[in-house]
Amino acid sequence: MIVSARGDLAISSRVTIPADELEESFIRASGPGGQNVNKVATAVQLRFLAMASTVLSDEVKARLMKLAGQRGTLGGEIVLEASRHRSQERNREDARERLAELVRTALQPPPPPRRKTRPTKGSVERRLKAKKGRSDIKRMRNRPAGKGD
Repeated sequence: MIVSARGDLAISSRVTIPADELEESFIRASGPGGQNVNKVATAVQLRFLAMASTVLSDEVKARLMKLAGQRGTLGGEIVLEASRHRSQERNREDARERLAELVRTALQPPPPPRRKTRPTKGSVERRLKAKKGRSDIKRMRNRPAGKGD
């Protein structure tokens, strides 16, 4: 049973995914649950046509597909399955919120690469002085040379 998503999915104040880029289908959930799980299709499979999206830039699409991992398909879709809850409505909300969180993460620009720095001369000297102090303390714990032989 395939149903178009109810409405647009608001990601942020600037980004909203239109409903025609989302596709929901309802499937039977696996796992324990007895009669309800065996008879009712409560699990939701949400498909987002990420690479064909008109609201996301190419950089965001690339980050989104990388973040999606195994949930991304070769065709540029992201497939999320939600079956945590007993009701179809709560599973639908869960899948839509998980997709929104994934897109929000992809919208964040990556941090700049770390620049290598060298320790200052003073910090190197302090470290070596501390090491020498520990060495002296440990050496003082030994028996004096020539005594107790």
